[in-house]
Amino acid sequence: MTGTAPAPFTADDYRARMERAARAAADAGLAGLLVAPGPDLVWLTGYTPTAVTERLTLLVLAPGQDPVLVVPTLEAPDAGKAAGAPALTLRDWTDGKDPYAATAALLDASGRFGVSDNAWAMHLLGLQKALPGTSYASLTEALPMLRAVKDAAELELLAAAGAAADEVFQEIRKVPFGGRRESDVAADLAGLLRRFGHSQVDFTIVASGPNGANPHHEVGDRVIQRGDMVVLDFGGLKDGYGSDTSRTVHVGEPTDEERRVHDIVREAQEAGFRAVRPGAACQDVDRAARAVIADAGYGEYFIHRTGHGIGVTTHEPPYMIEGEEQPLVPGMCFSVEPGIYLPGRFGVRIEDIVTVTEDGGRRLNNTAREMVIVD
Repeated sequence: MTGTAPAPFTADDYRARMERAARAAADAGLAGLLVAPGPDLVWLTGYTPTAVTERLTLLVLAPGQDPVLVVPTLEAPDAGKAAGAPALTLRDWTDGKDPYAATAALLDASGRFGVSDNAWAMHLLGLQKALPGTSYASLTEALPMLRAVKDAAELELLAAAGAAADEVFQEIRKVPFGGRRESDVAADLAGLLRRFGHSQVDFTIVASGPNGANPHHEVGDRVIQRGDMVVLDFGGLKDGYGSDTSRTVHVGEPTDEERRVHDIVREAQEAGFRAVRPGAACQDVDRAARAVIADAGYGEYFIHRTGHGIGVTTHEPPYMIEGEEQPLVPGMCFSVEPGIYLPGRFGVRIEDIVTVTEDGGRRLNNTAREMVIVD
């Protein structure tokens, strides 16, 4: 795949994100945010520690205060090279010192803080011991939409990741399926994702025949047979942003029933996509897709939500599920992926990443959604 490399995010980009996060914390009634290594830290600062260990690394964001990144002294040089480092203050601590005391000095002793979901329990408990008057909420609970609305540069990266995944599907449909193991095709998918620019492969589901009735089937050594329906679901990170797409192919000619089920899922996926528009609730997308499948008599076989957000991770808020009343906003990106799963027989899933536009939605995956026949 050719093309110019994307422009890297700058210190100003990260400064704006940290300011936005601090404002969101204040609006949510929080005294600040505590961000451990993981996707939130990458998104806010551009910093990924070479190794996540028992040594405390924590970004402290609070309204009206400059951002501070608490890091072990031995990792401070690498932290200082991060793209967002010029927009924050590094405060390092040495082995033998108490990192929780150093961090406590930055915090409101009676405040409530949002904490990134992947923070270690030992670190949170250490802070609670140092500041027993504080309380905490997970970022998913307190600020679920923090990373949900993407800017123009992020949308460009997500579109490029989606286009790369499309290239992968166009190539994988050319390889032999019948007579090969699921694991062989999965290895092909992983190789193609890397060939088309992915630095990280998160999943390569190849679910053939009755295995297709398990939405998260673990690839195994089952030999794919002629007459099998095969669910393909694959994705990962390209230039730091996610791809995730599903298509269901058939080895040889399908039966009338297999075609009918595939067509129902395709119609449901189209209905879910057409429900995407600013102001609609996330659950409206789920309802639109689910109604098509239920009306066709397969409602009990659609056993998962219709979609999930995507960004610097391949699964994140918002979620397209009944009960989620969060309104859609231009710049949100998420999957639309209804499916039908018939136990012991076969499954069908069709998935695109969709972004909300000013007047509707735009697909970031554009390969054929009709039945594809493979060898």
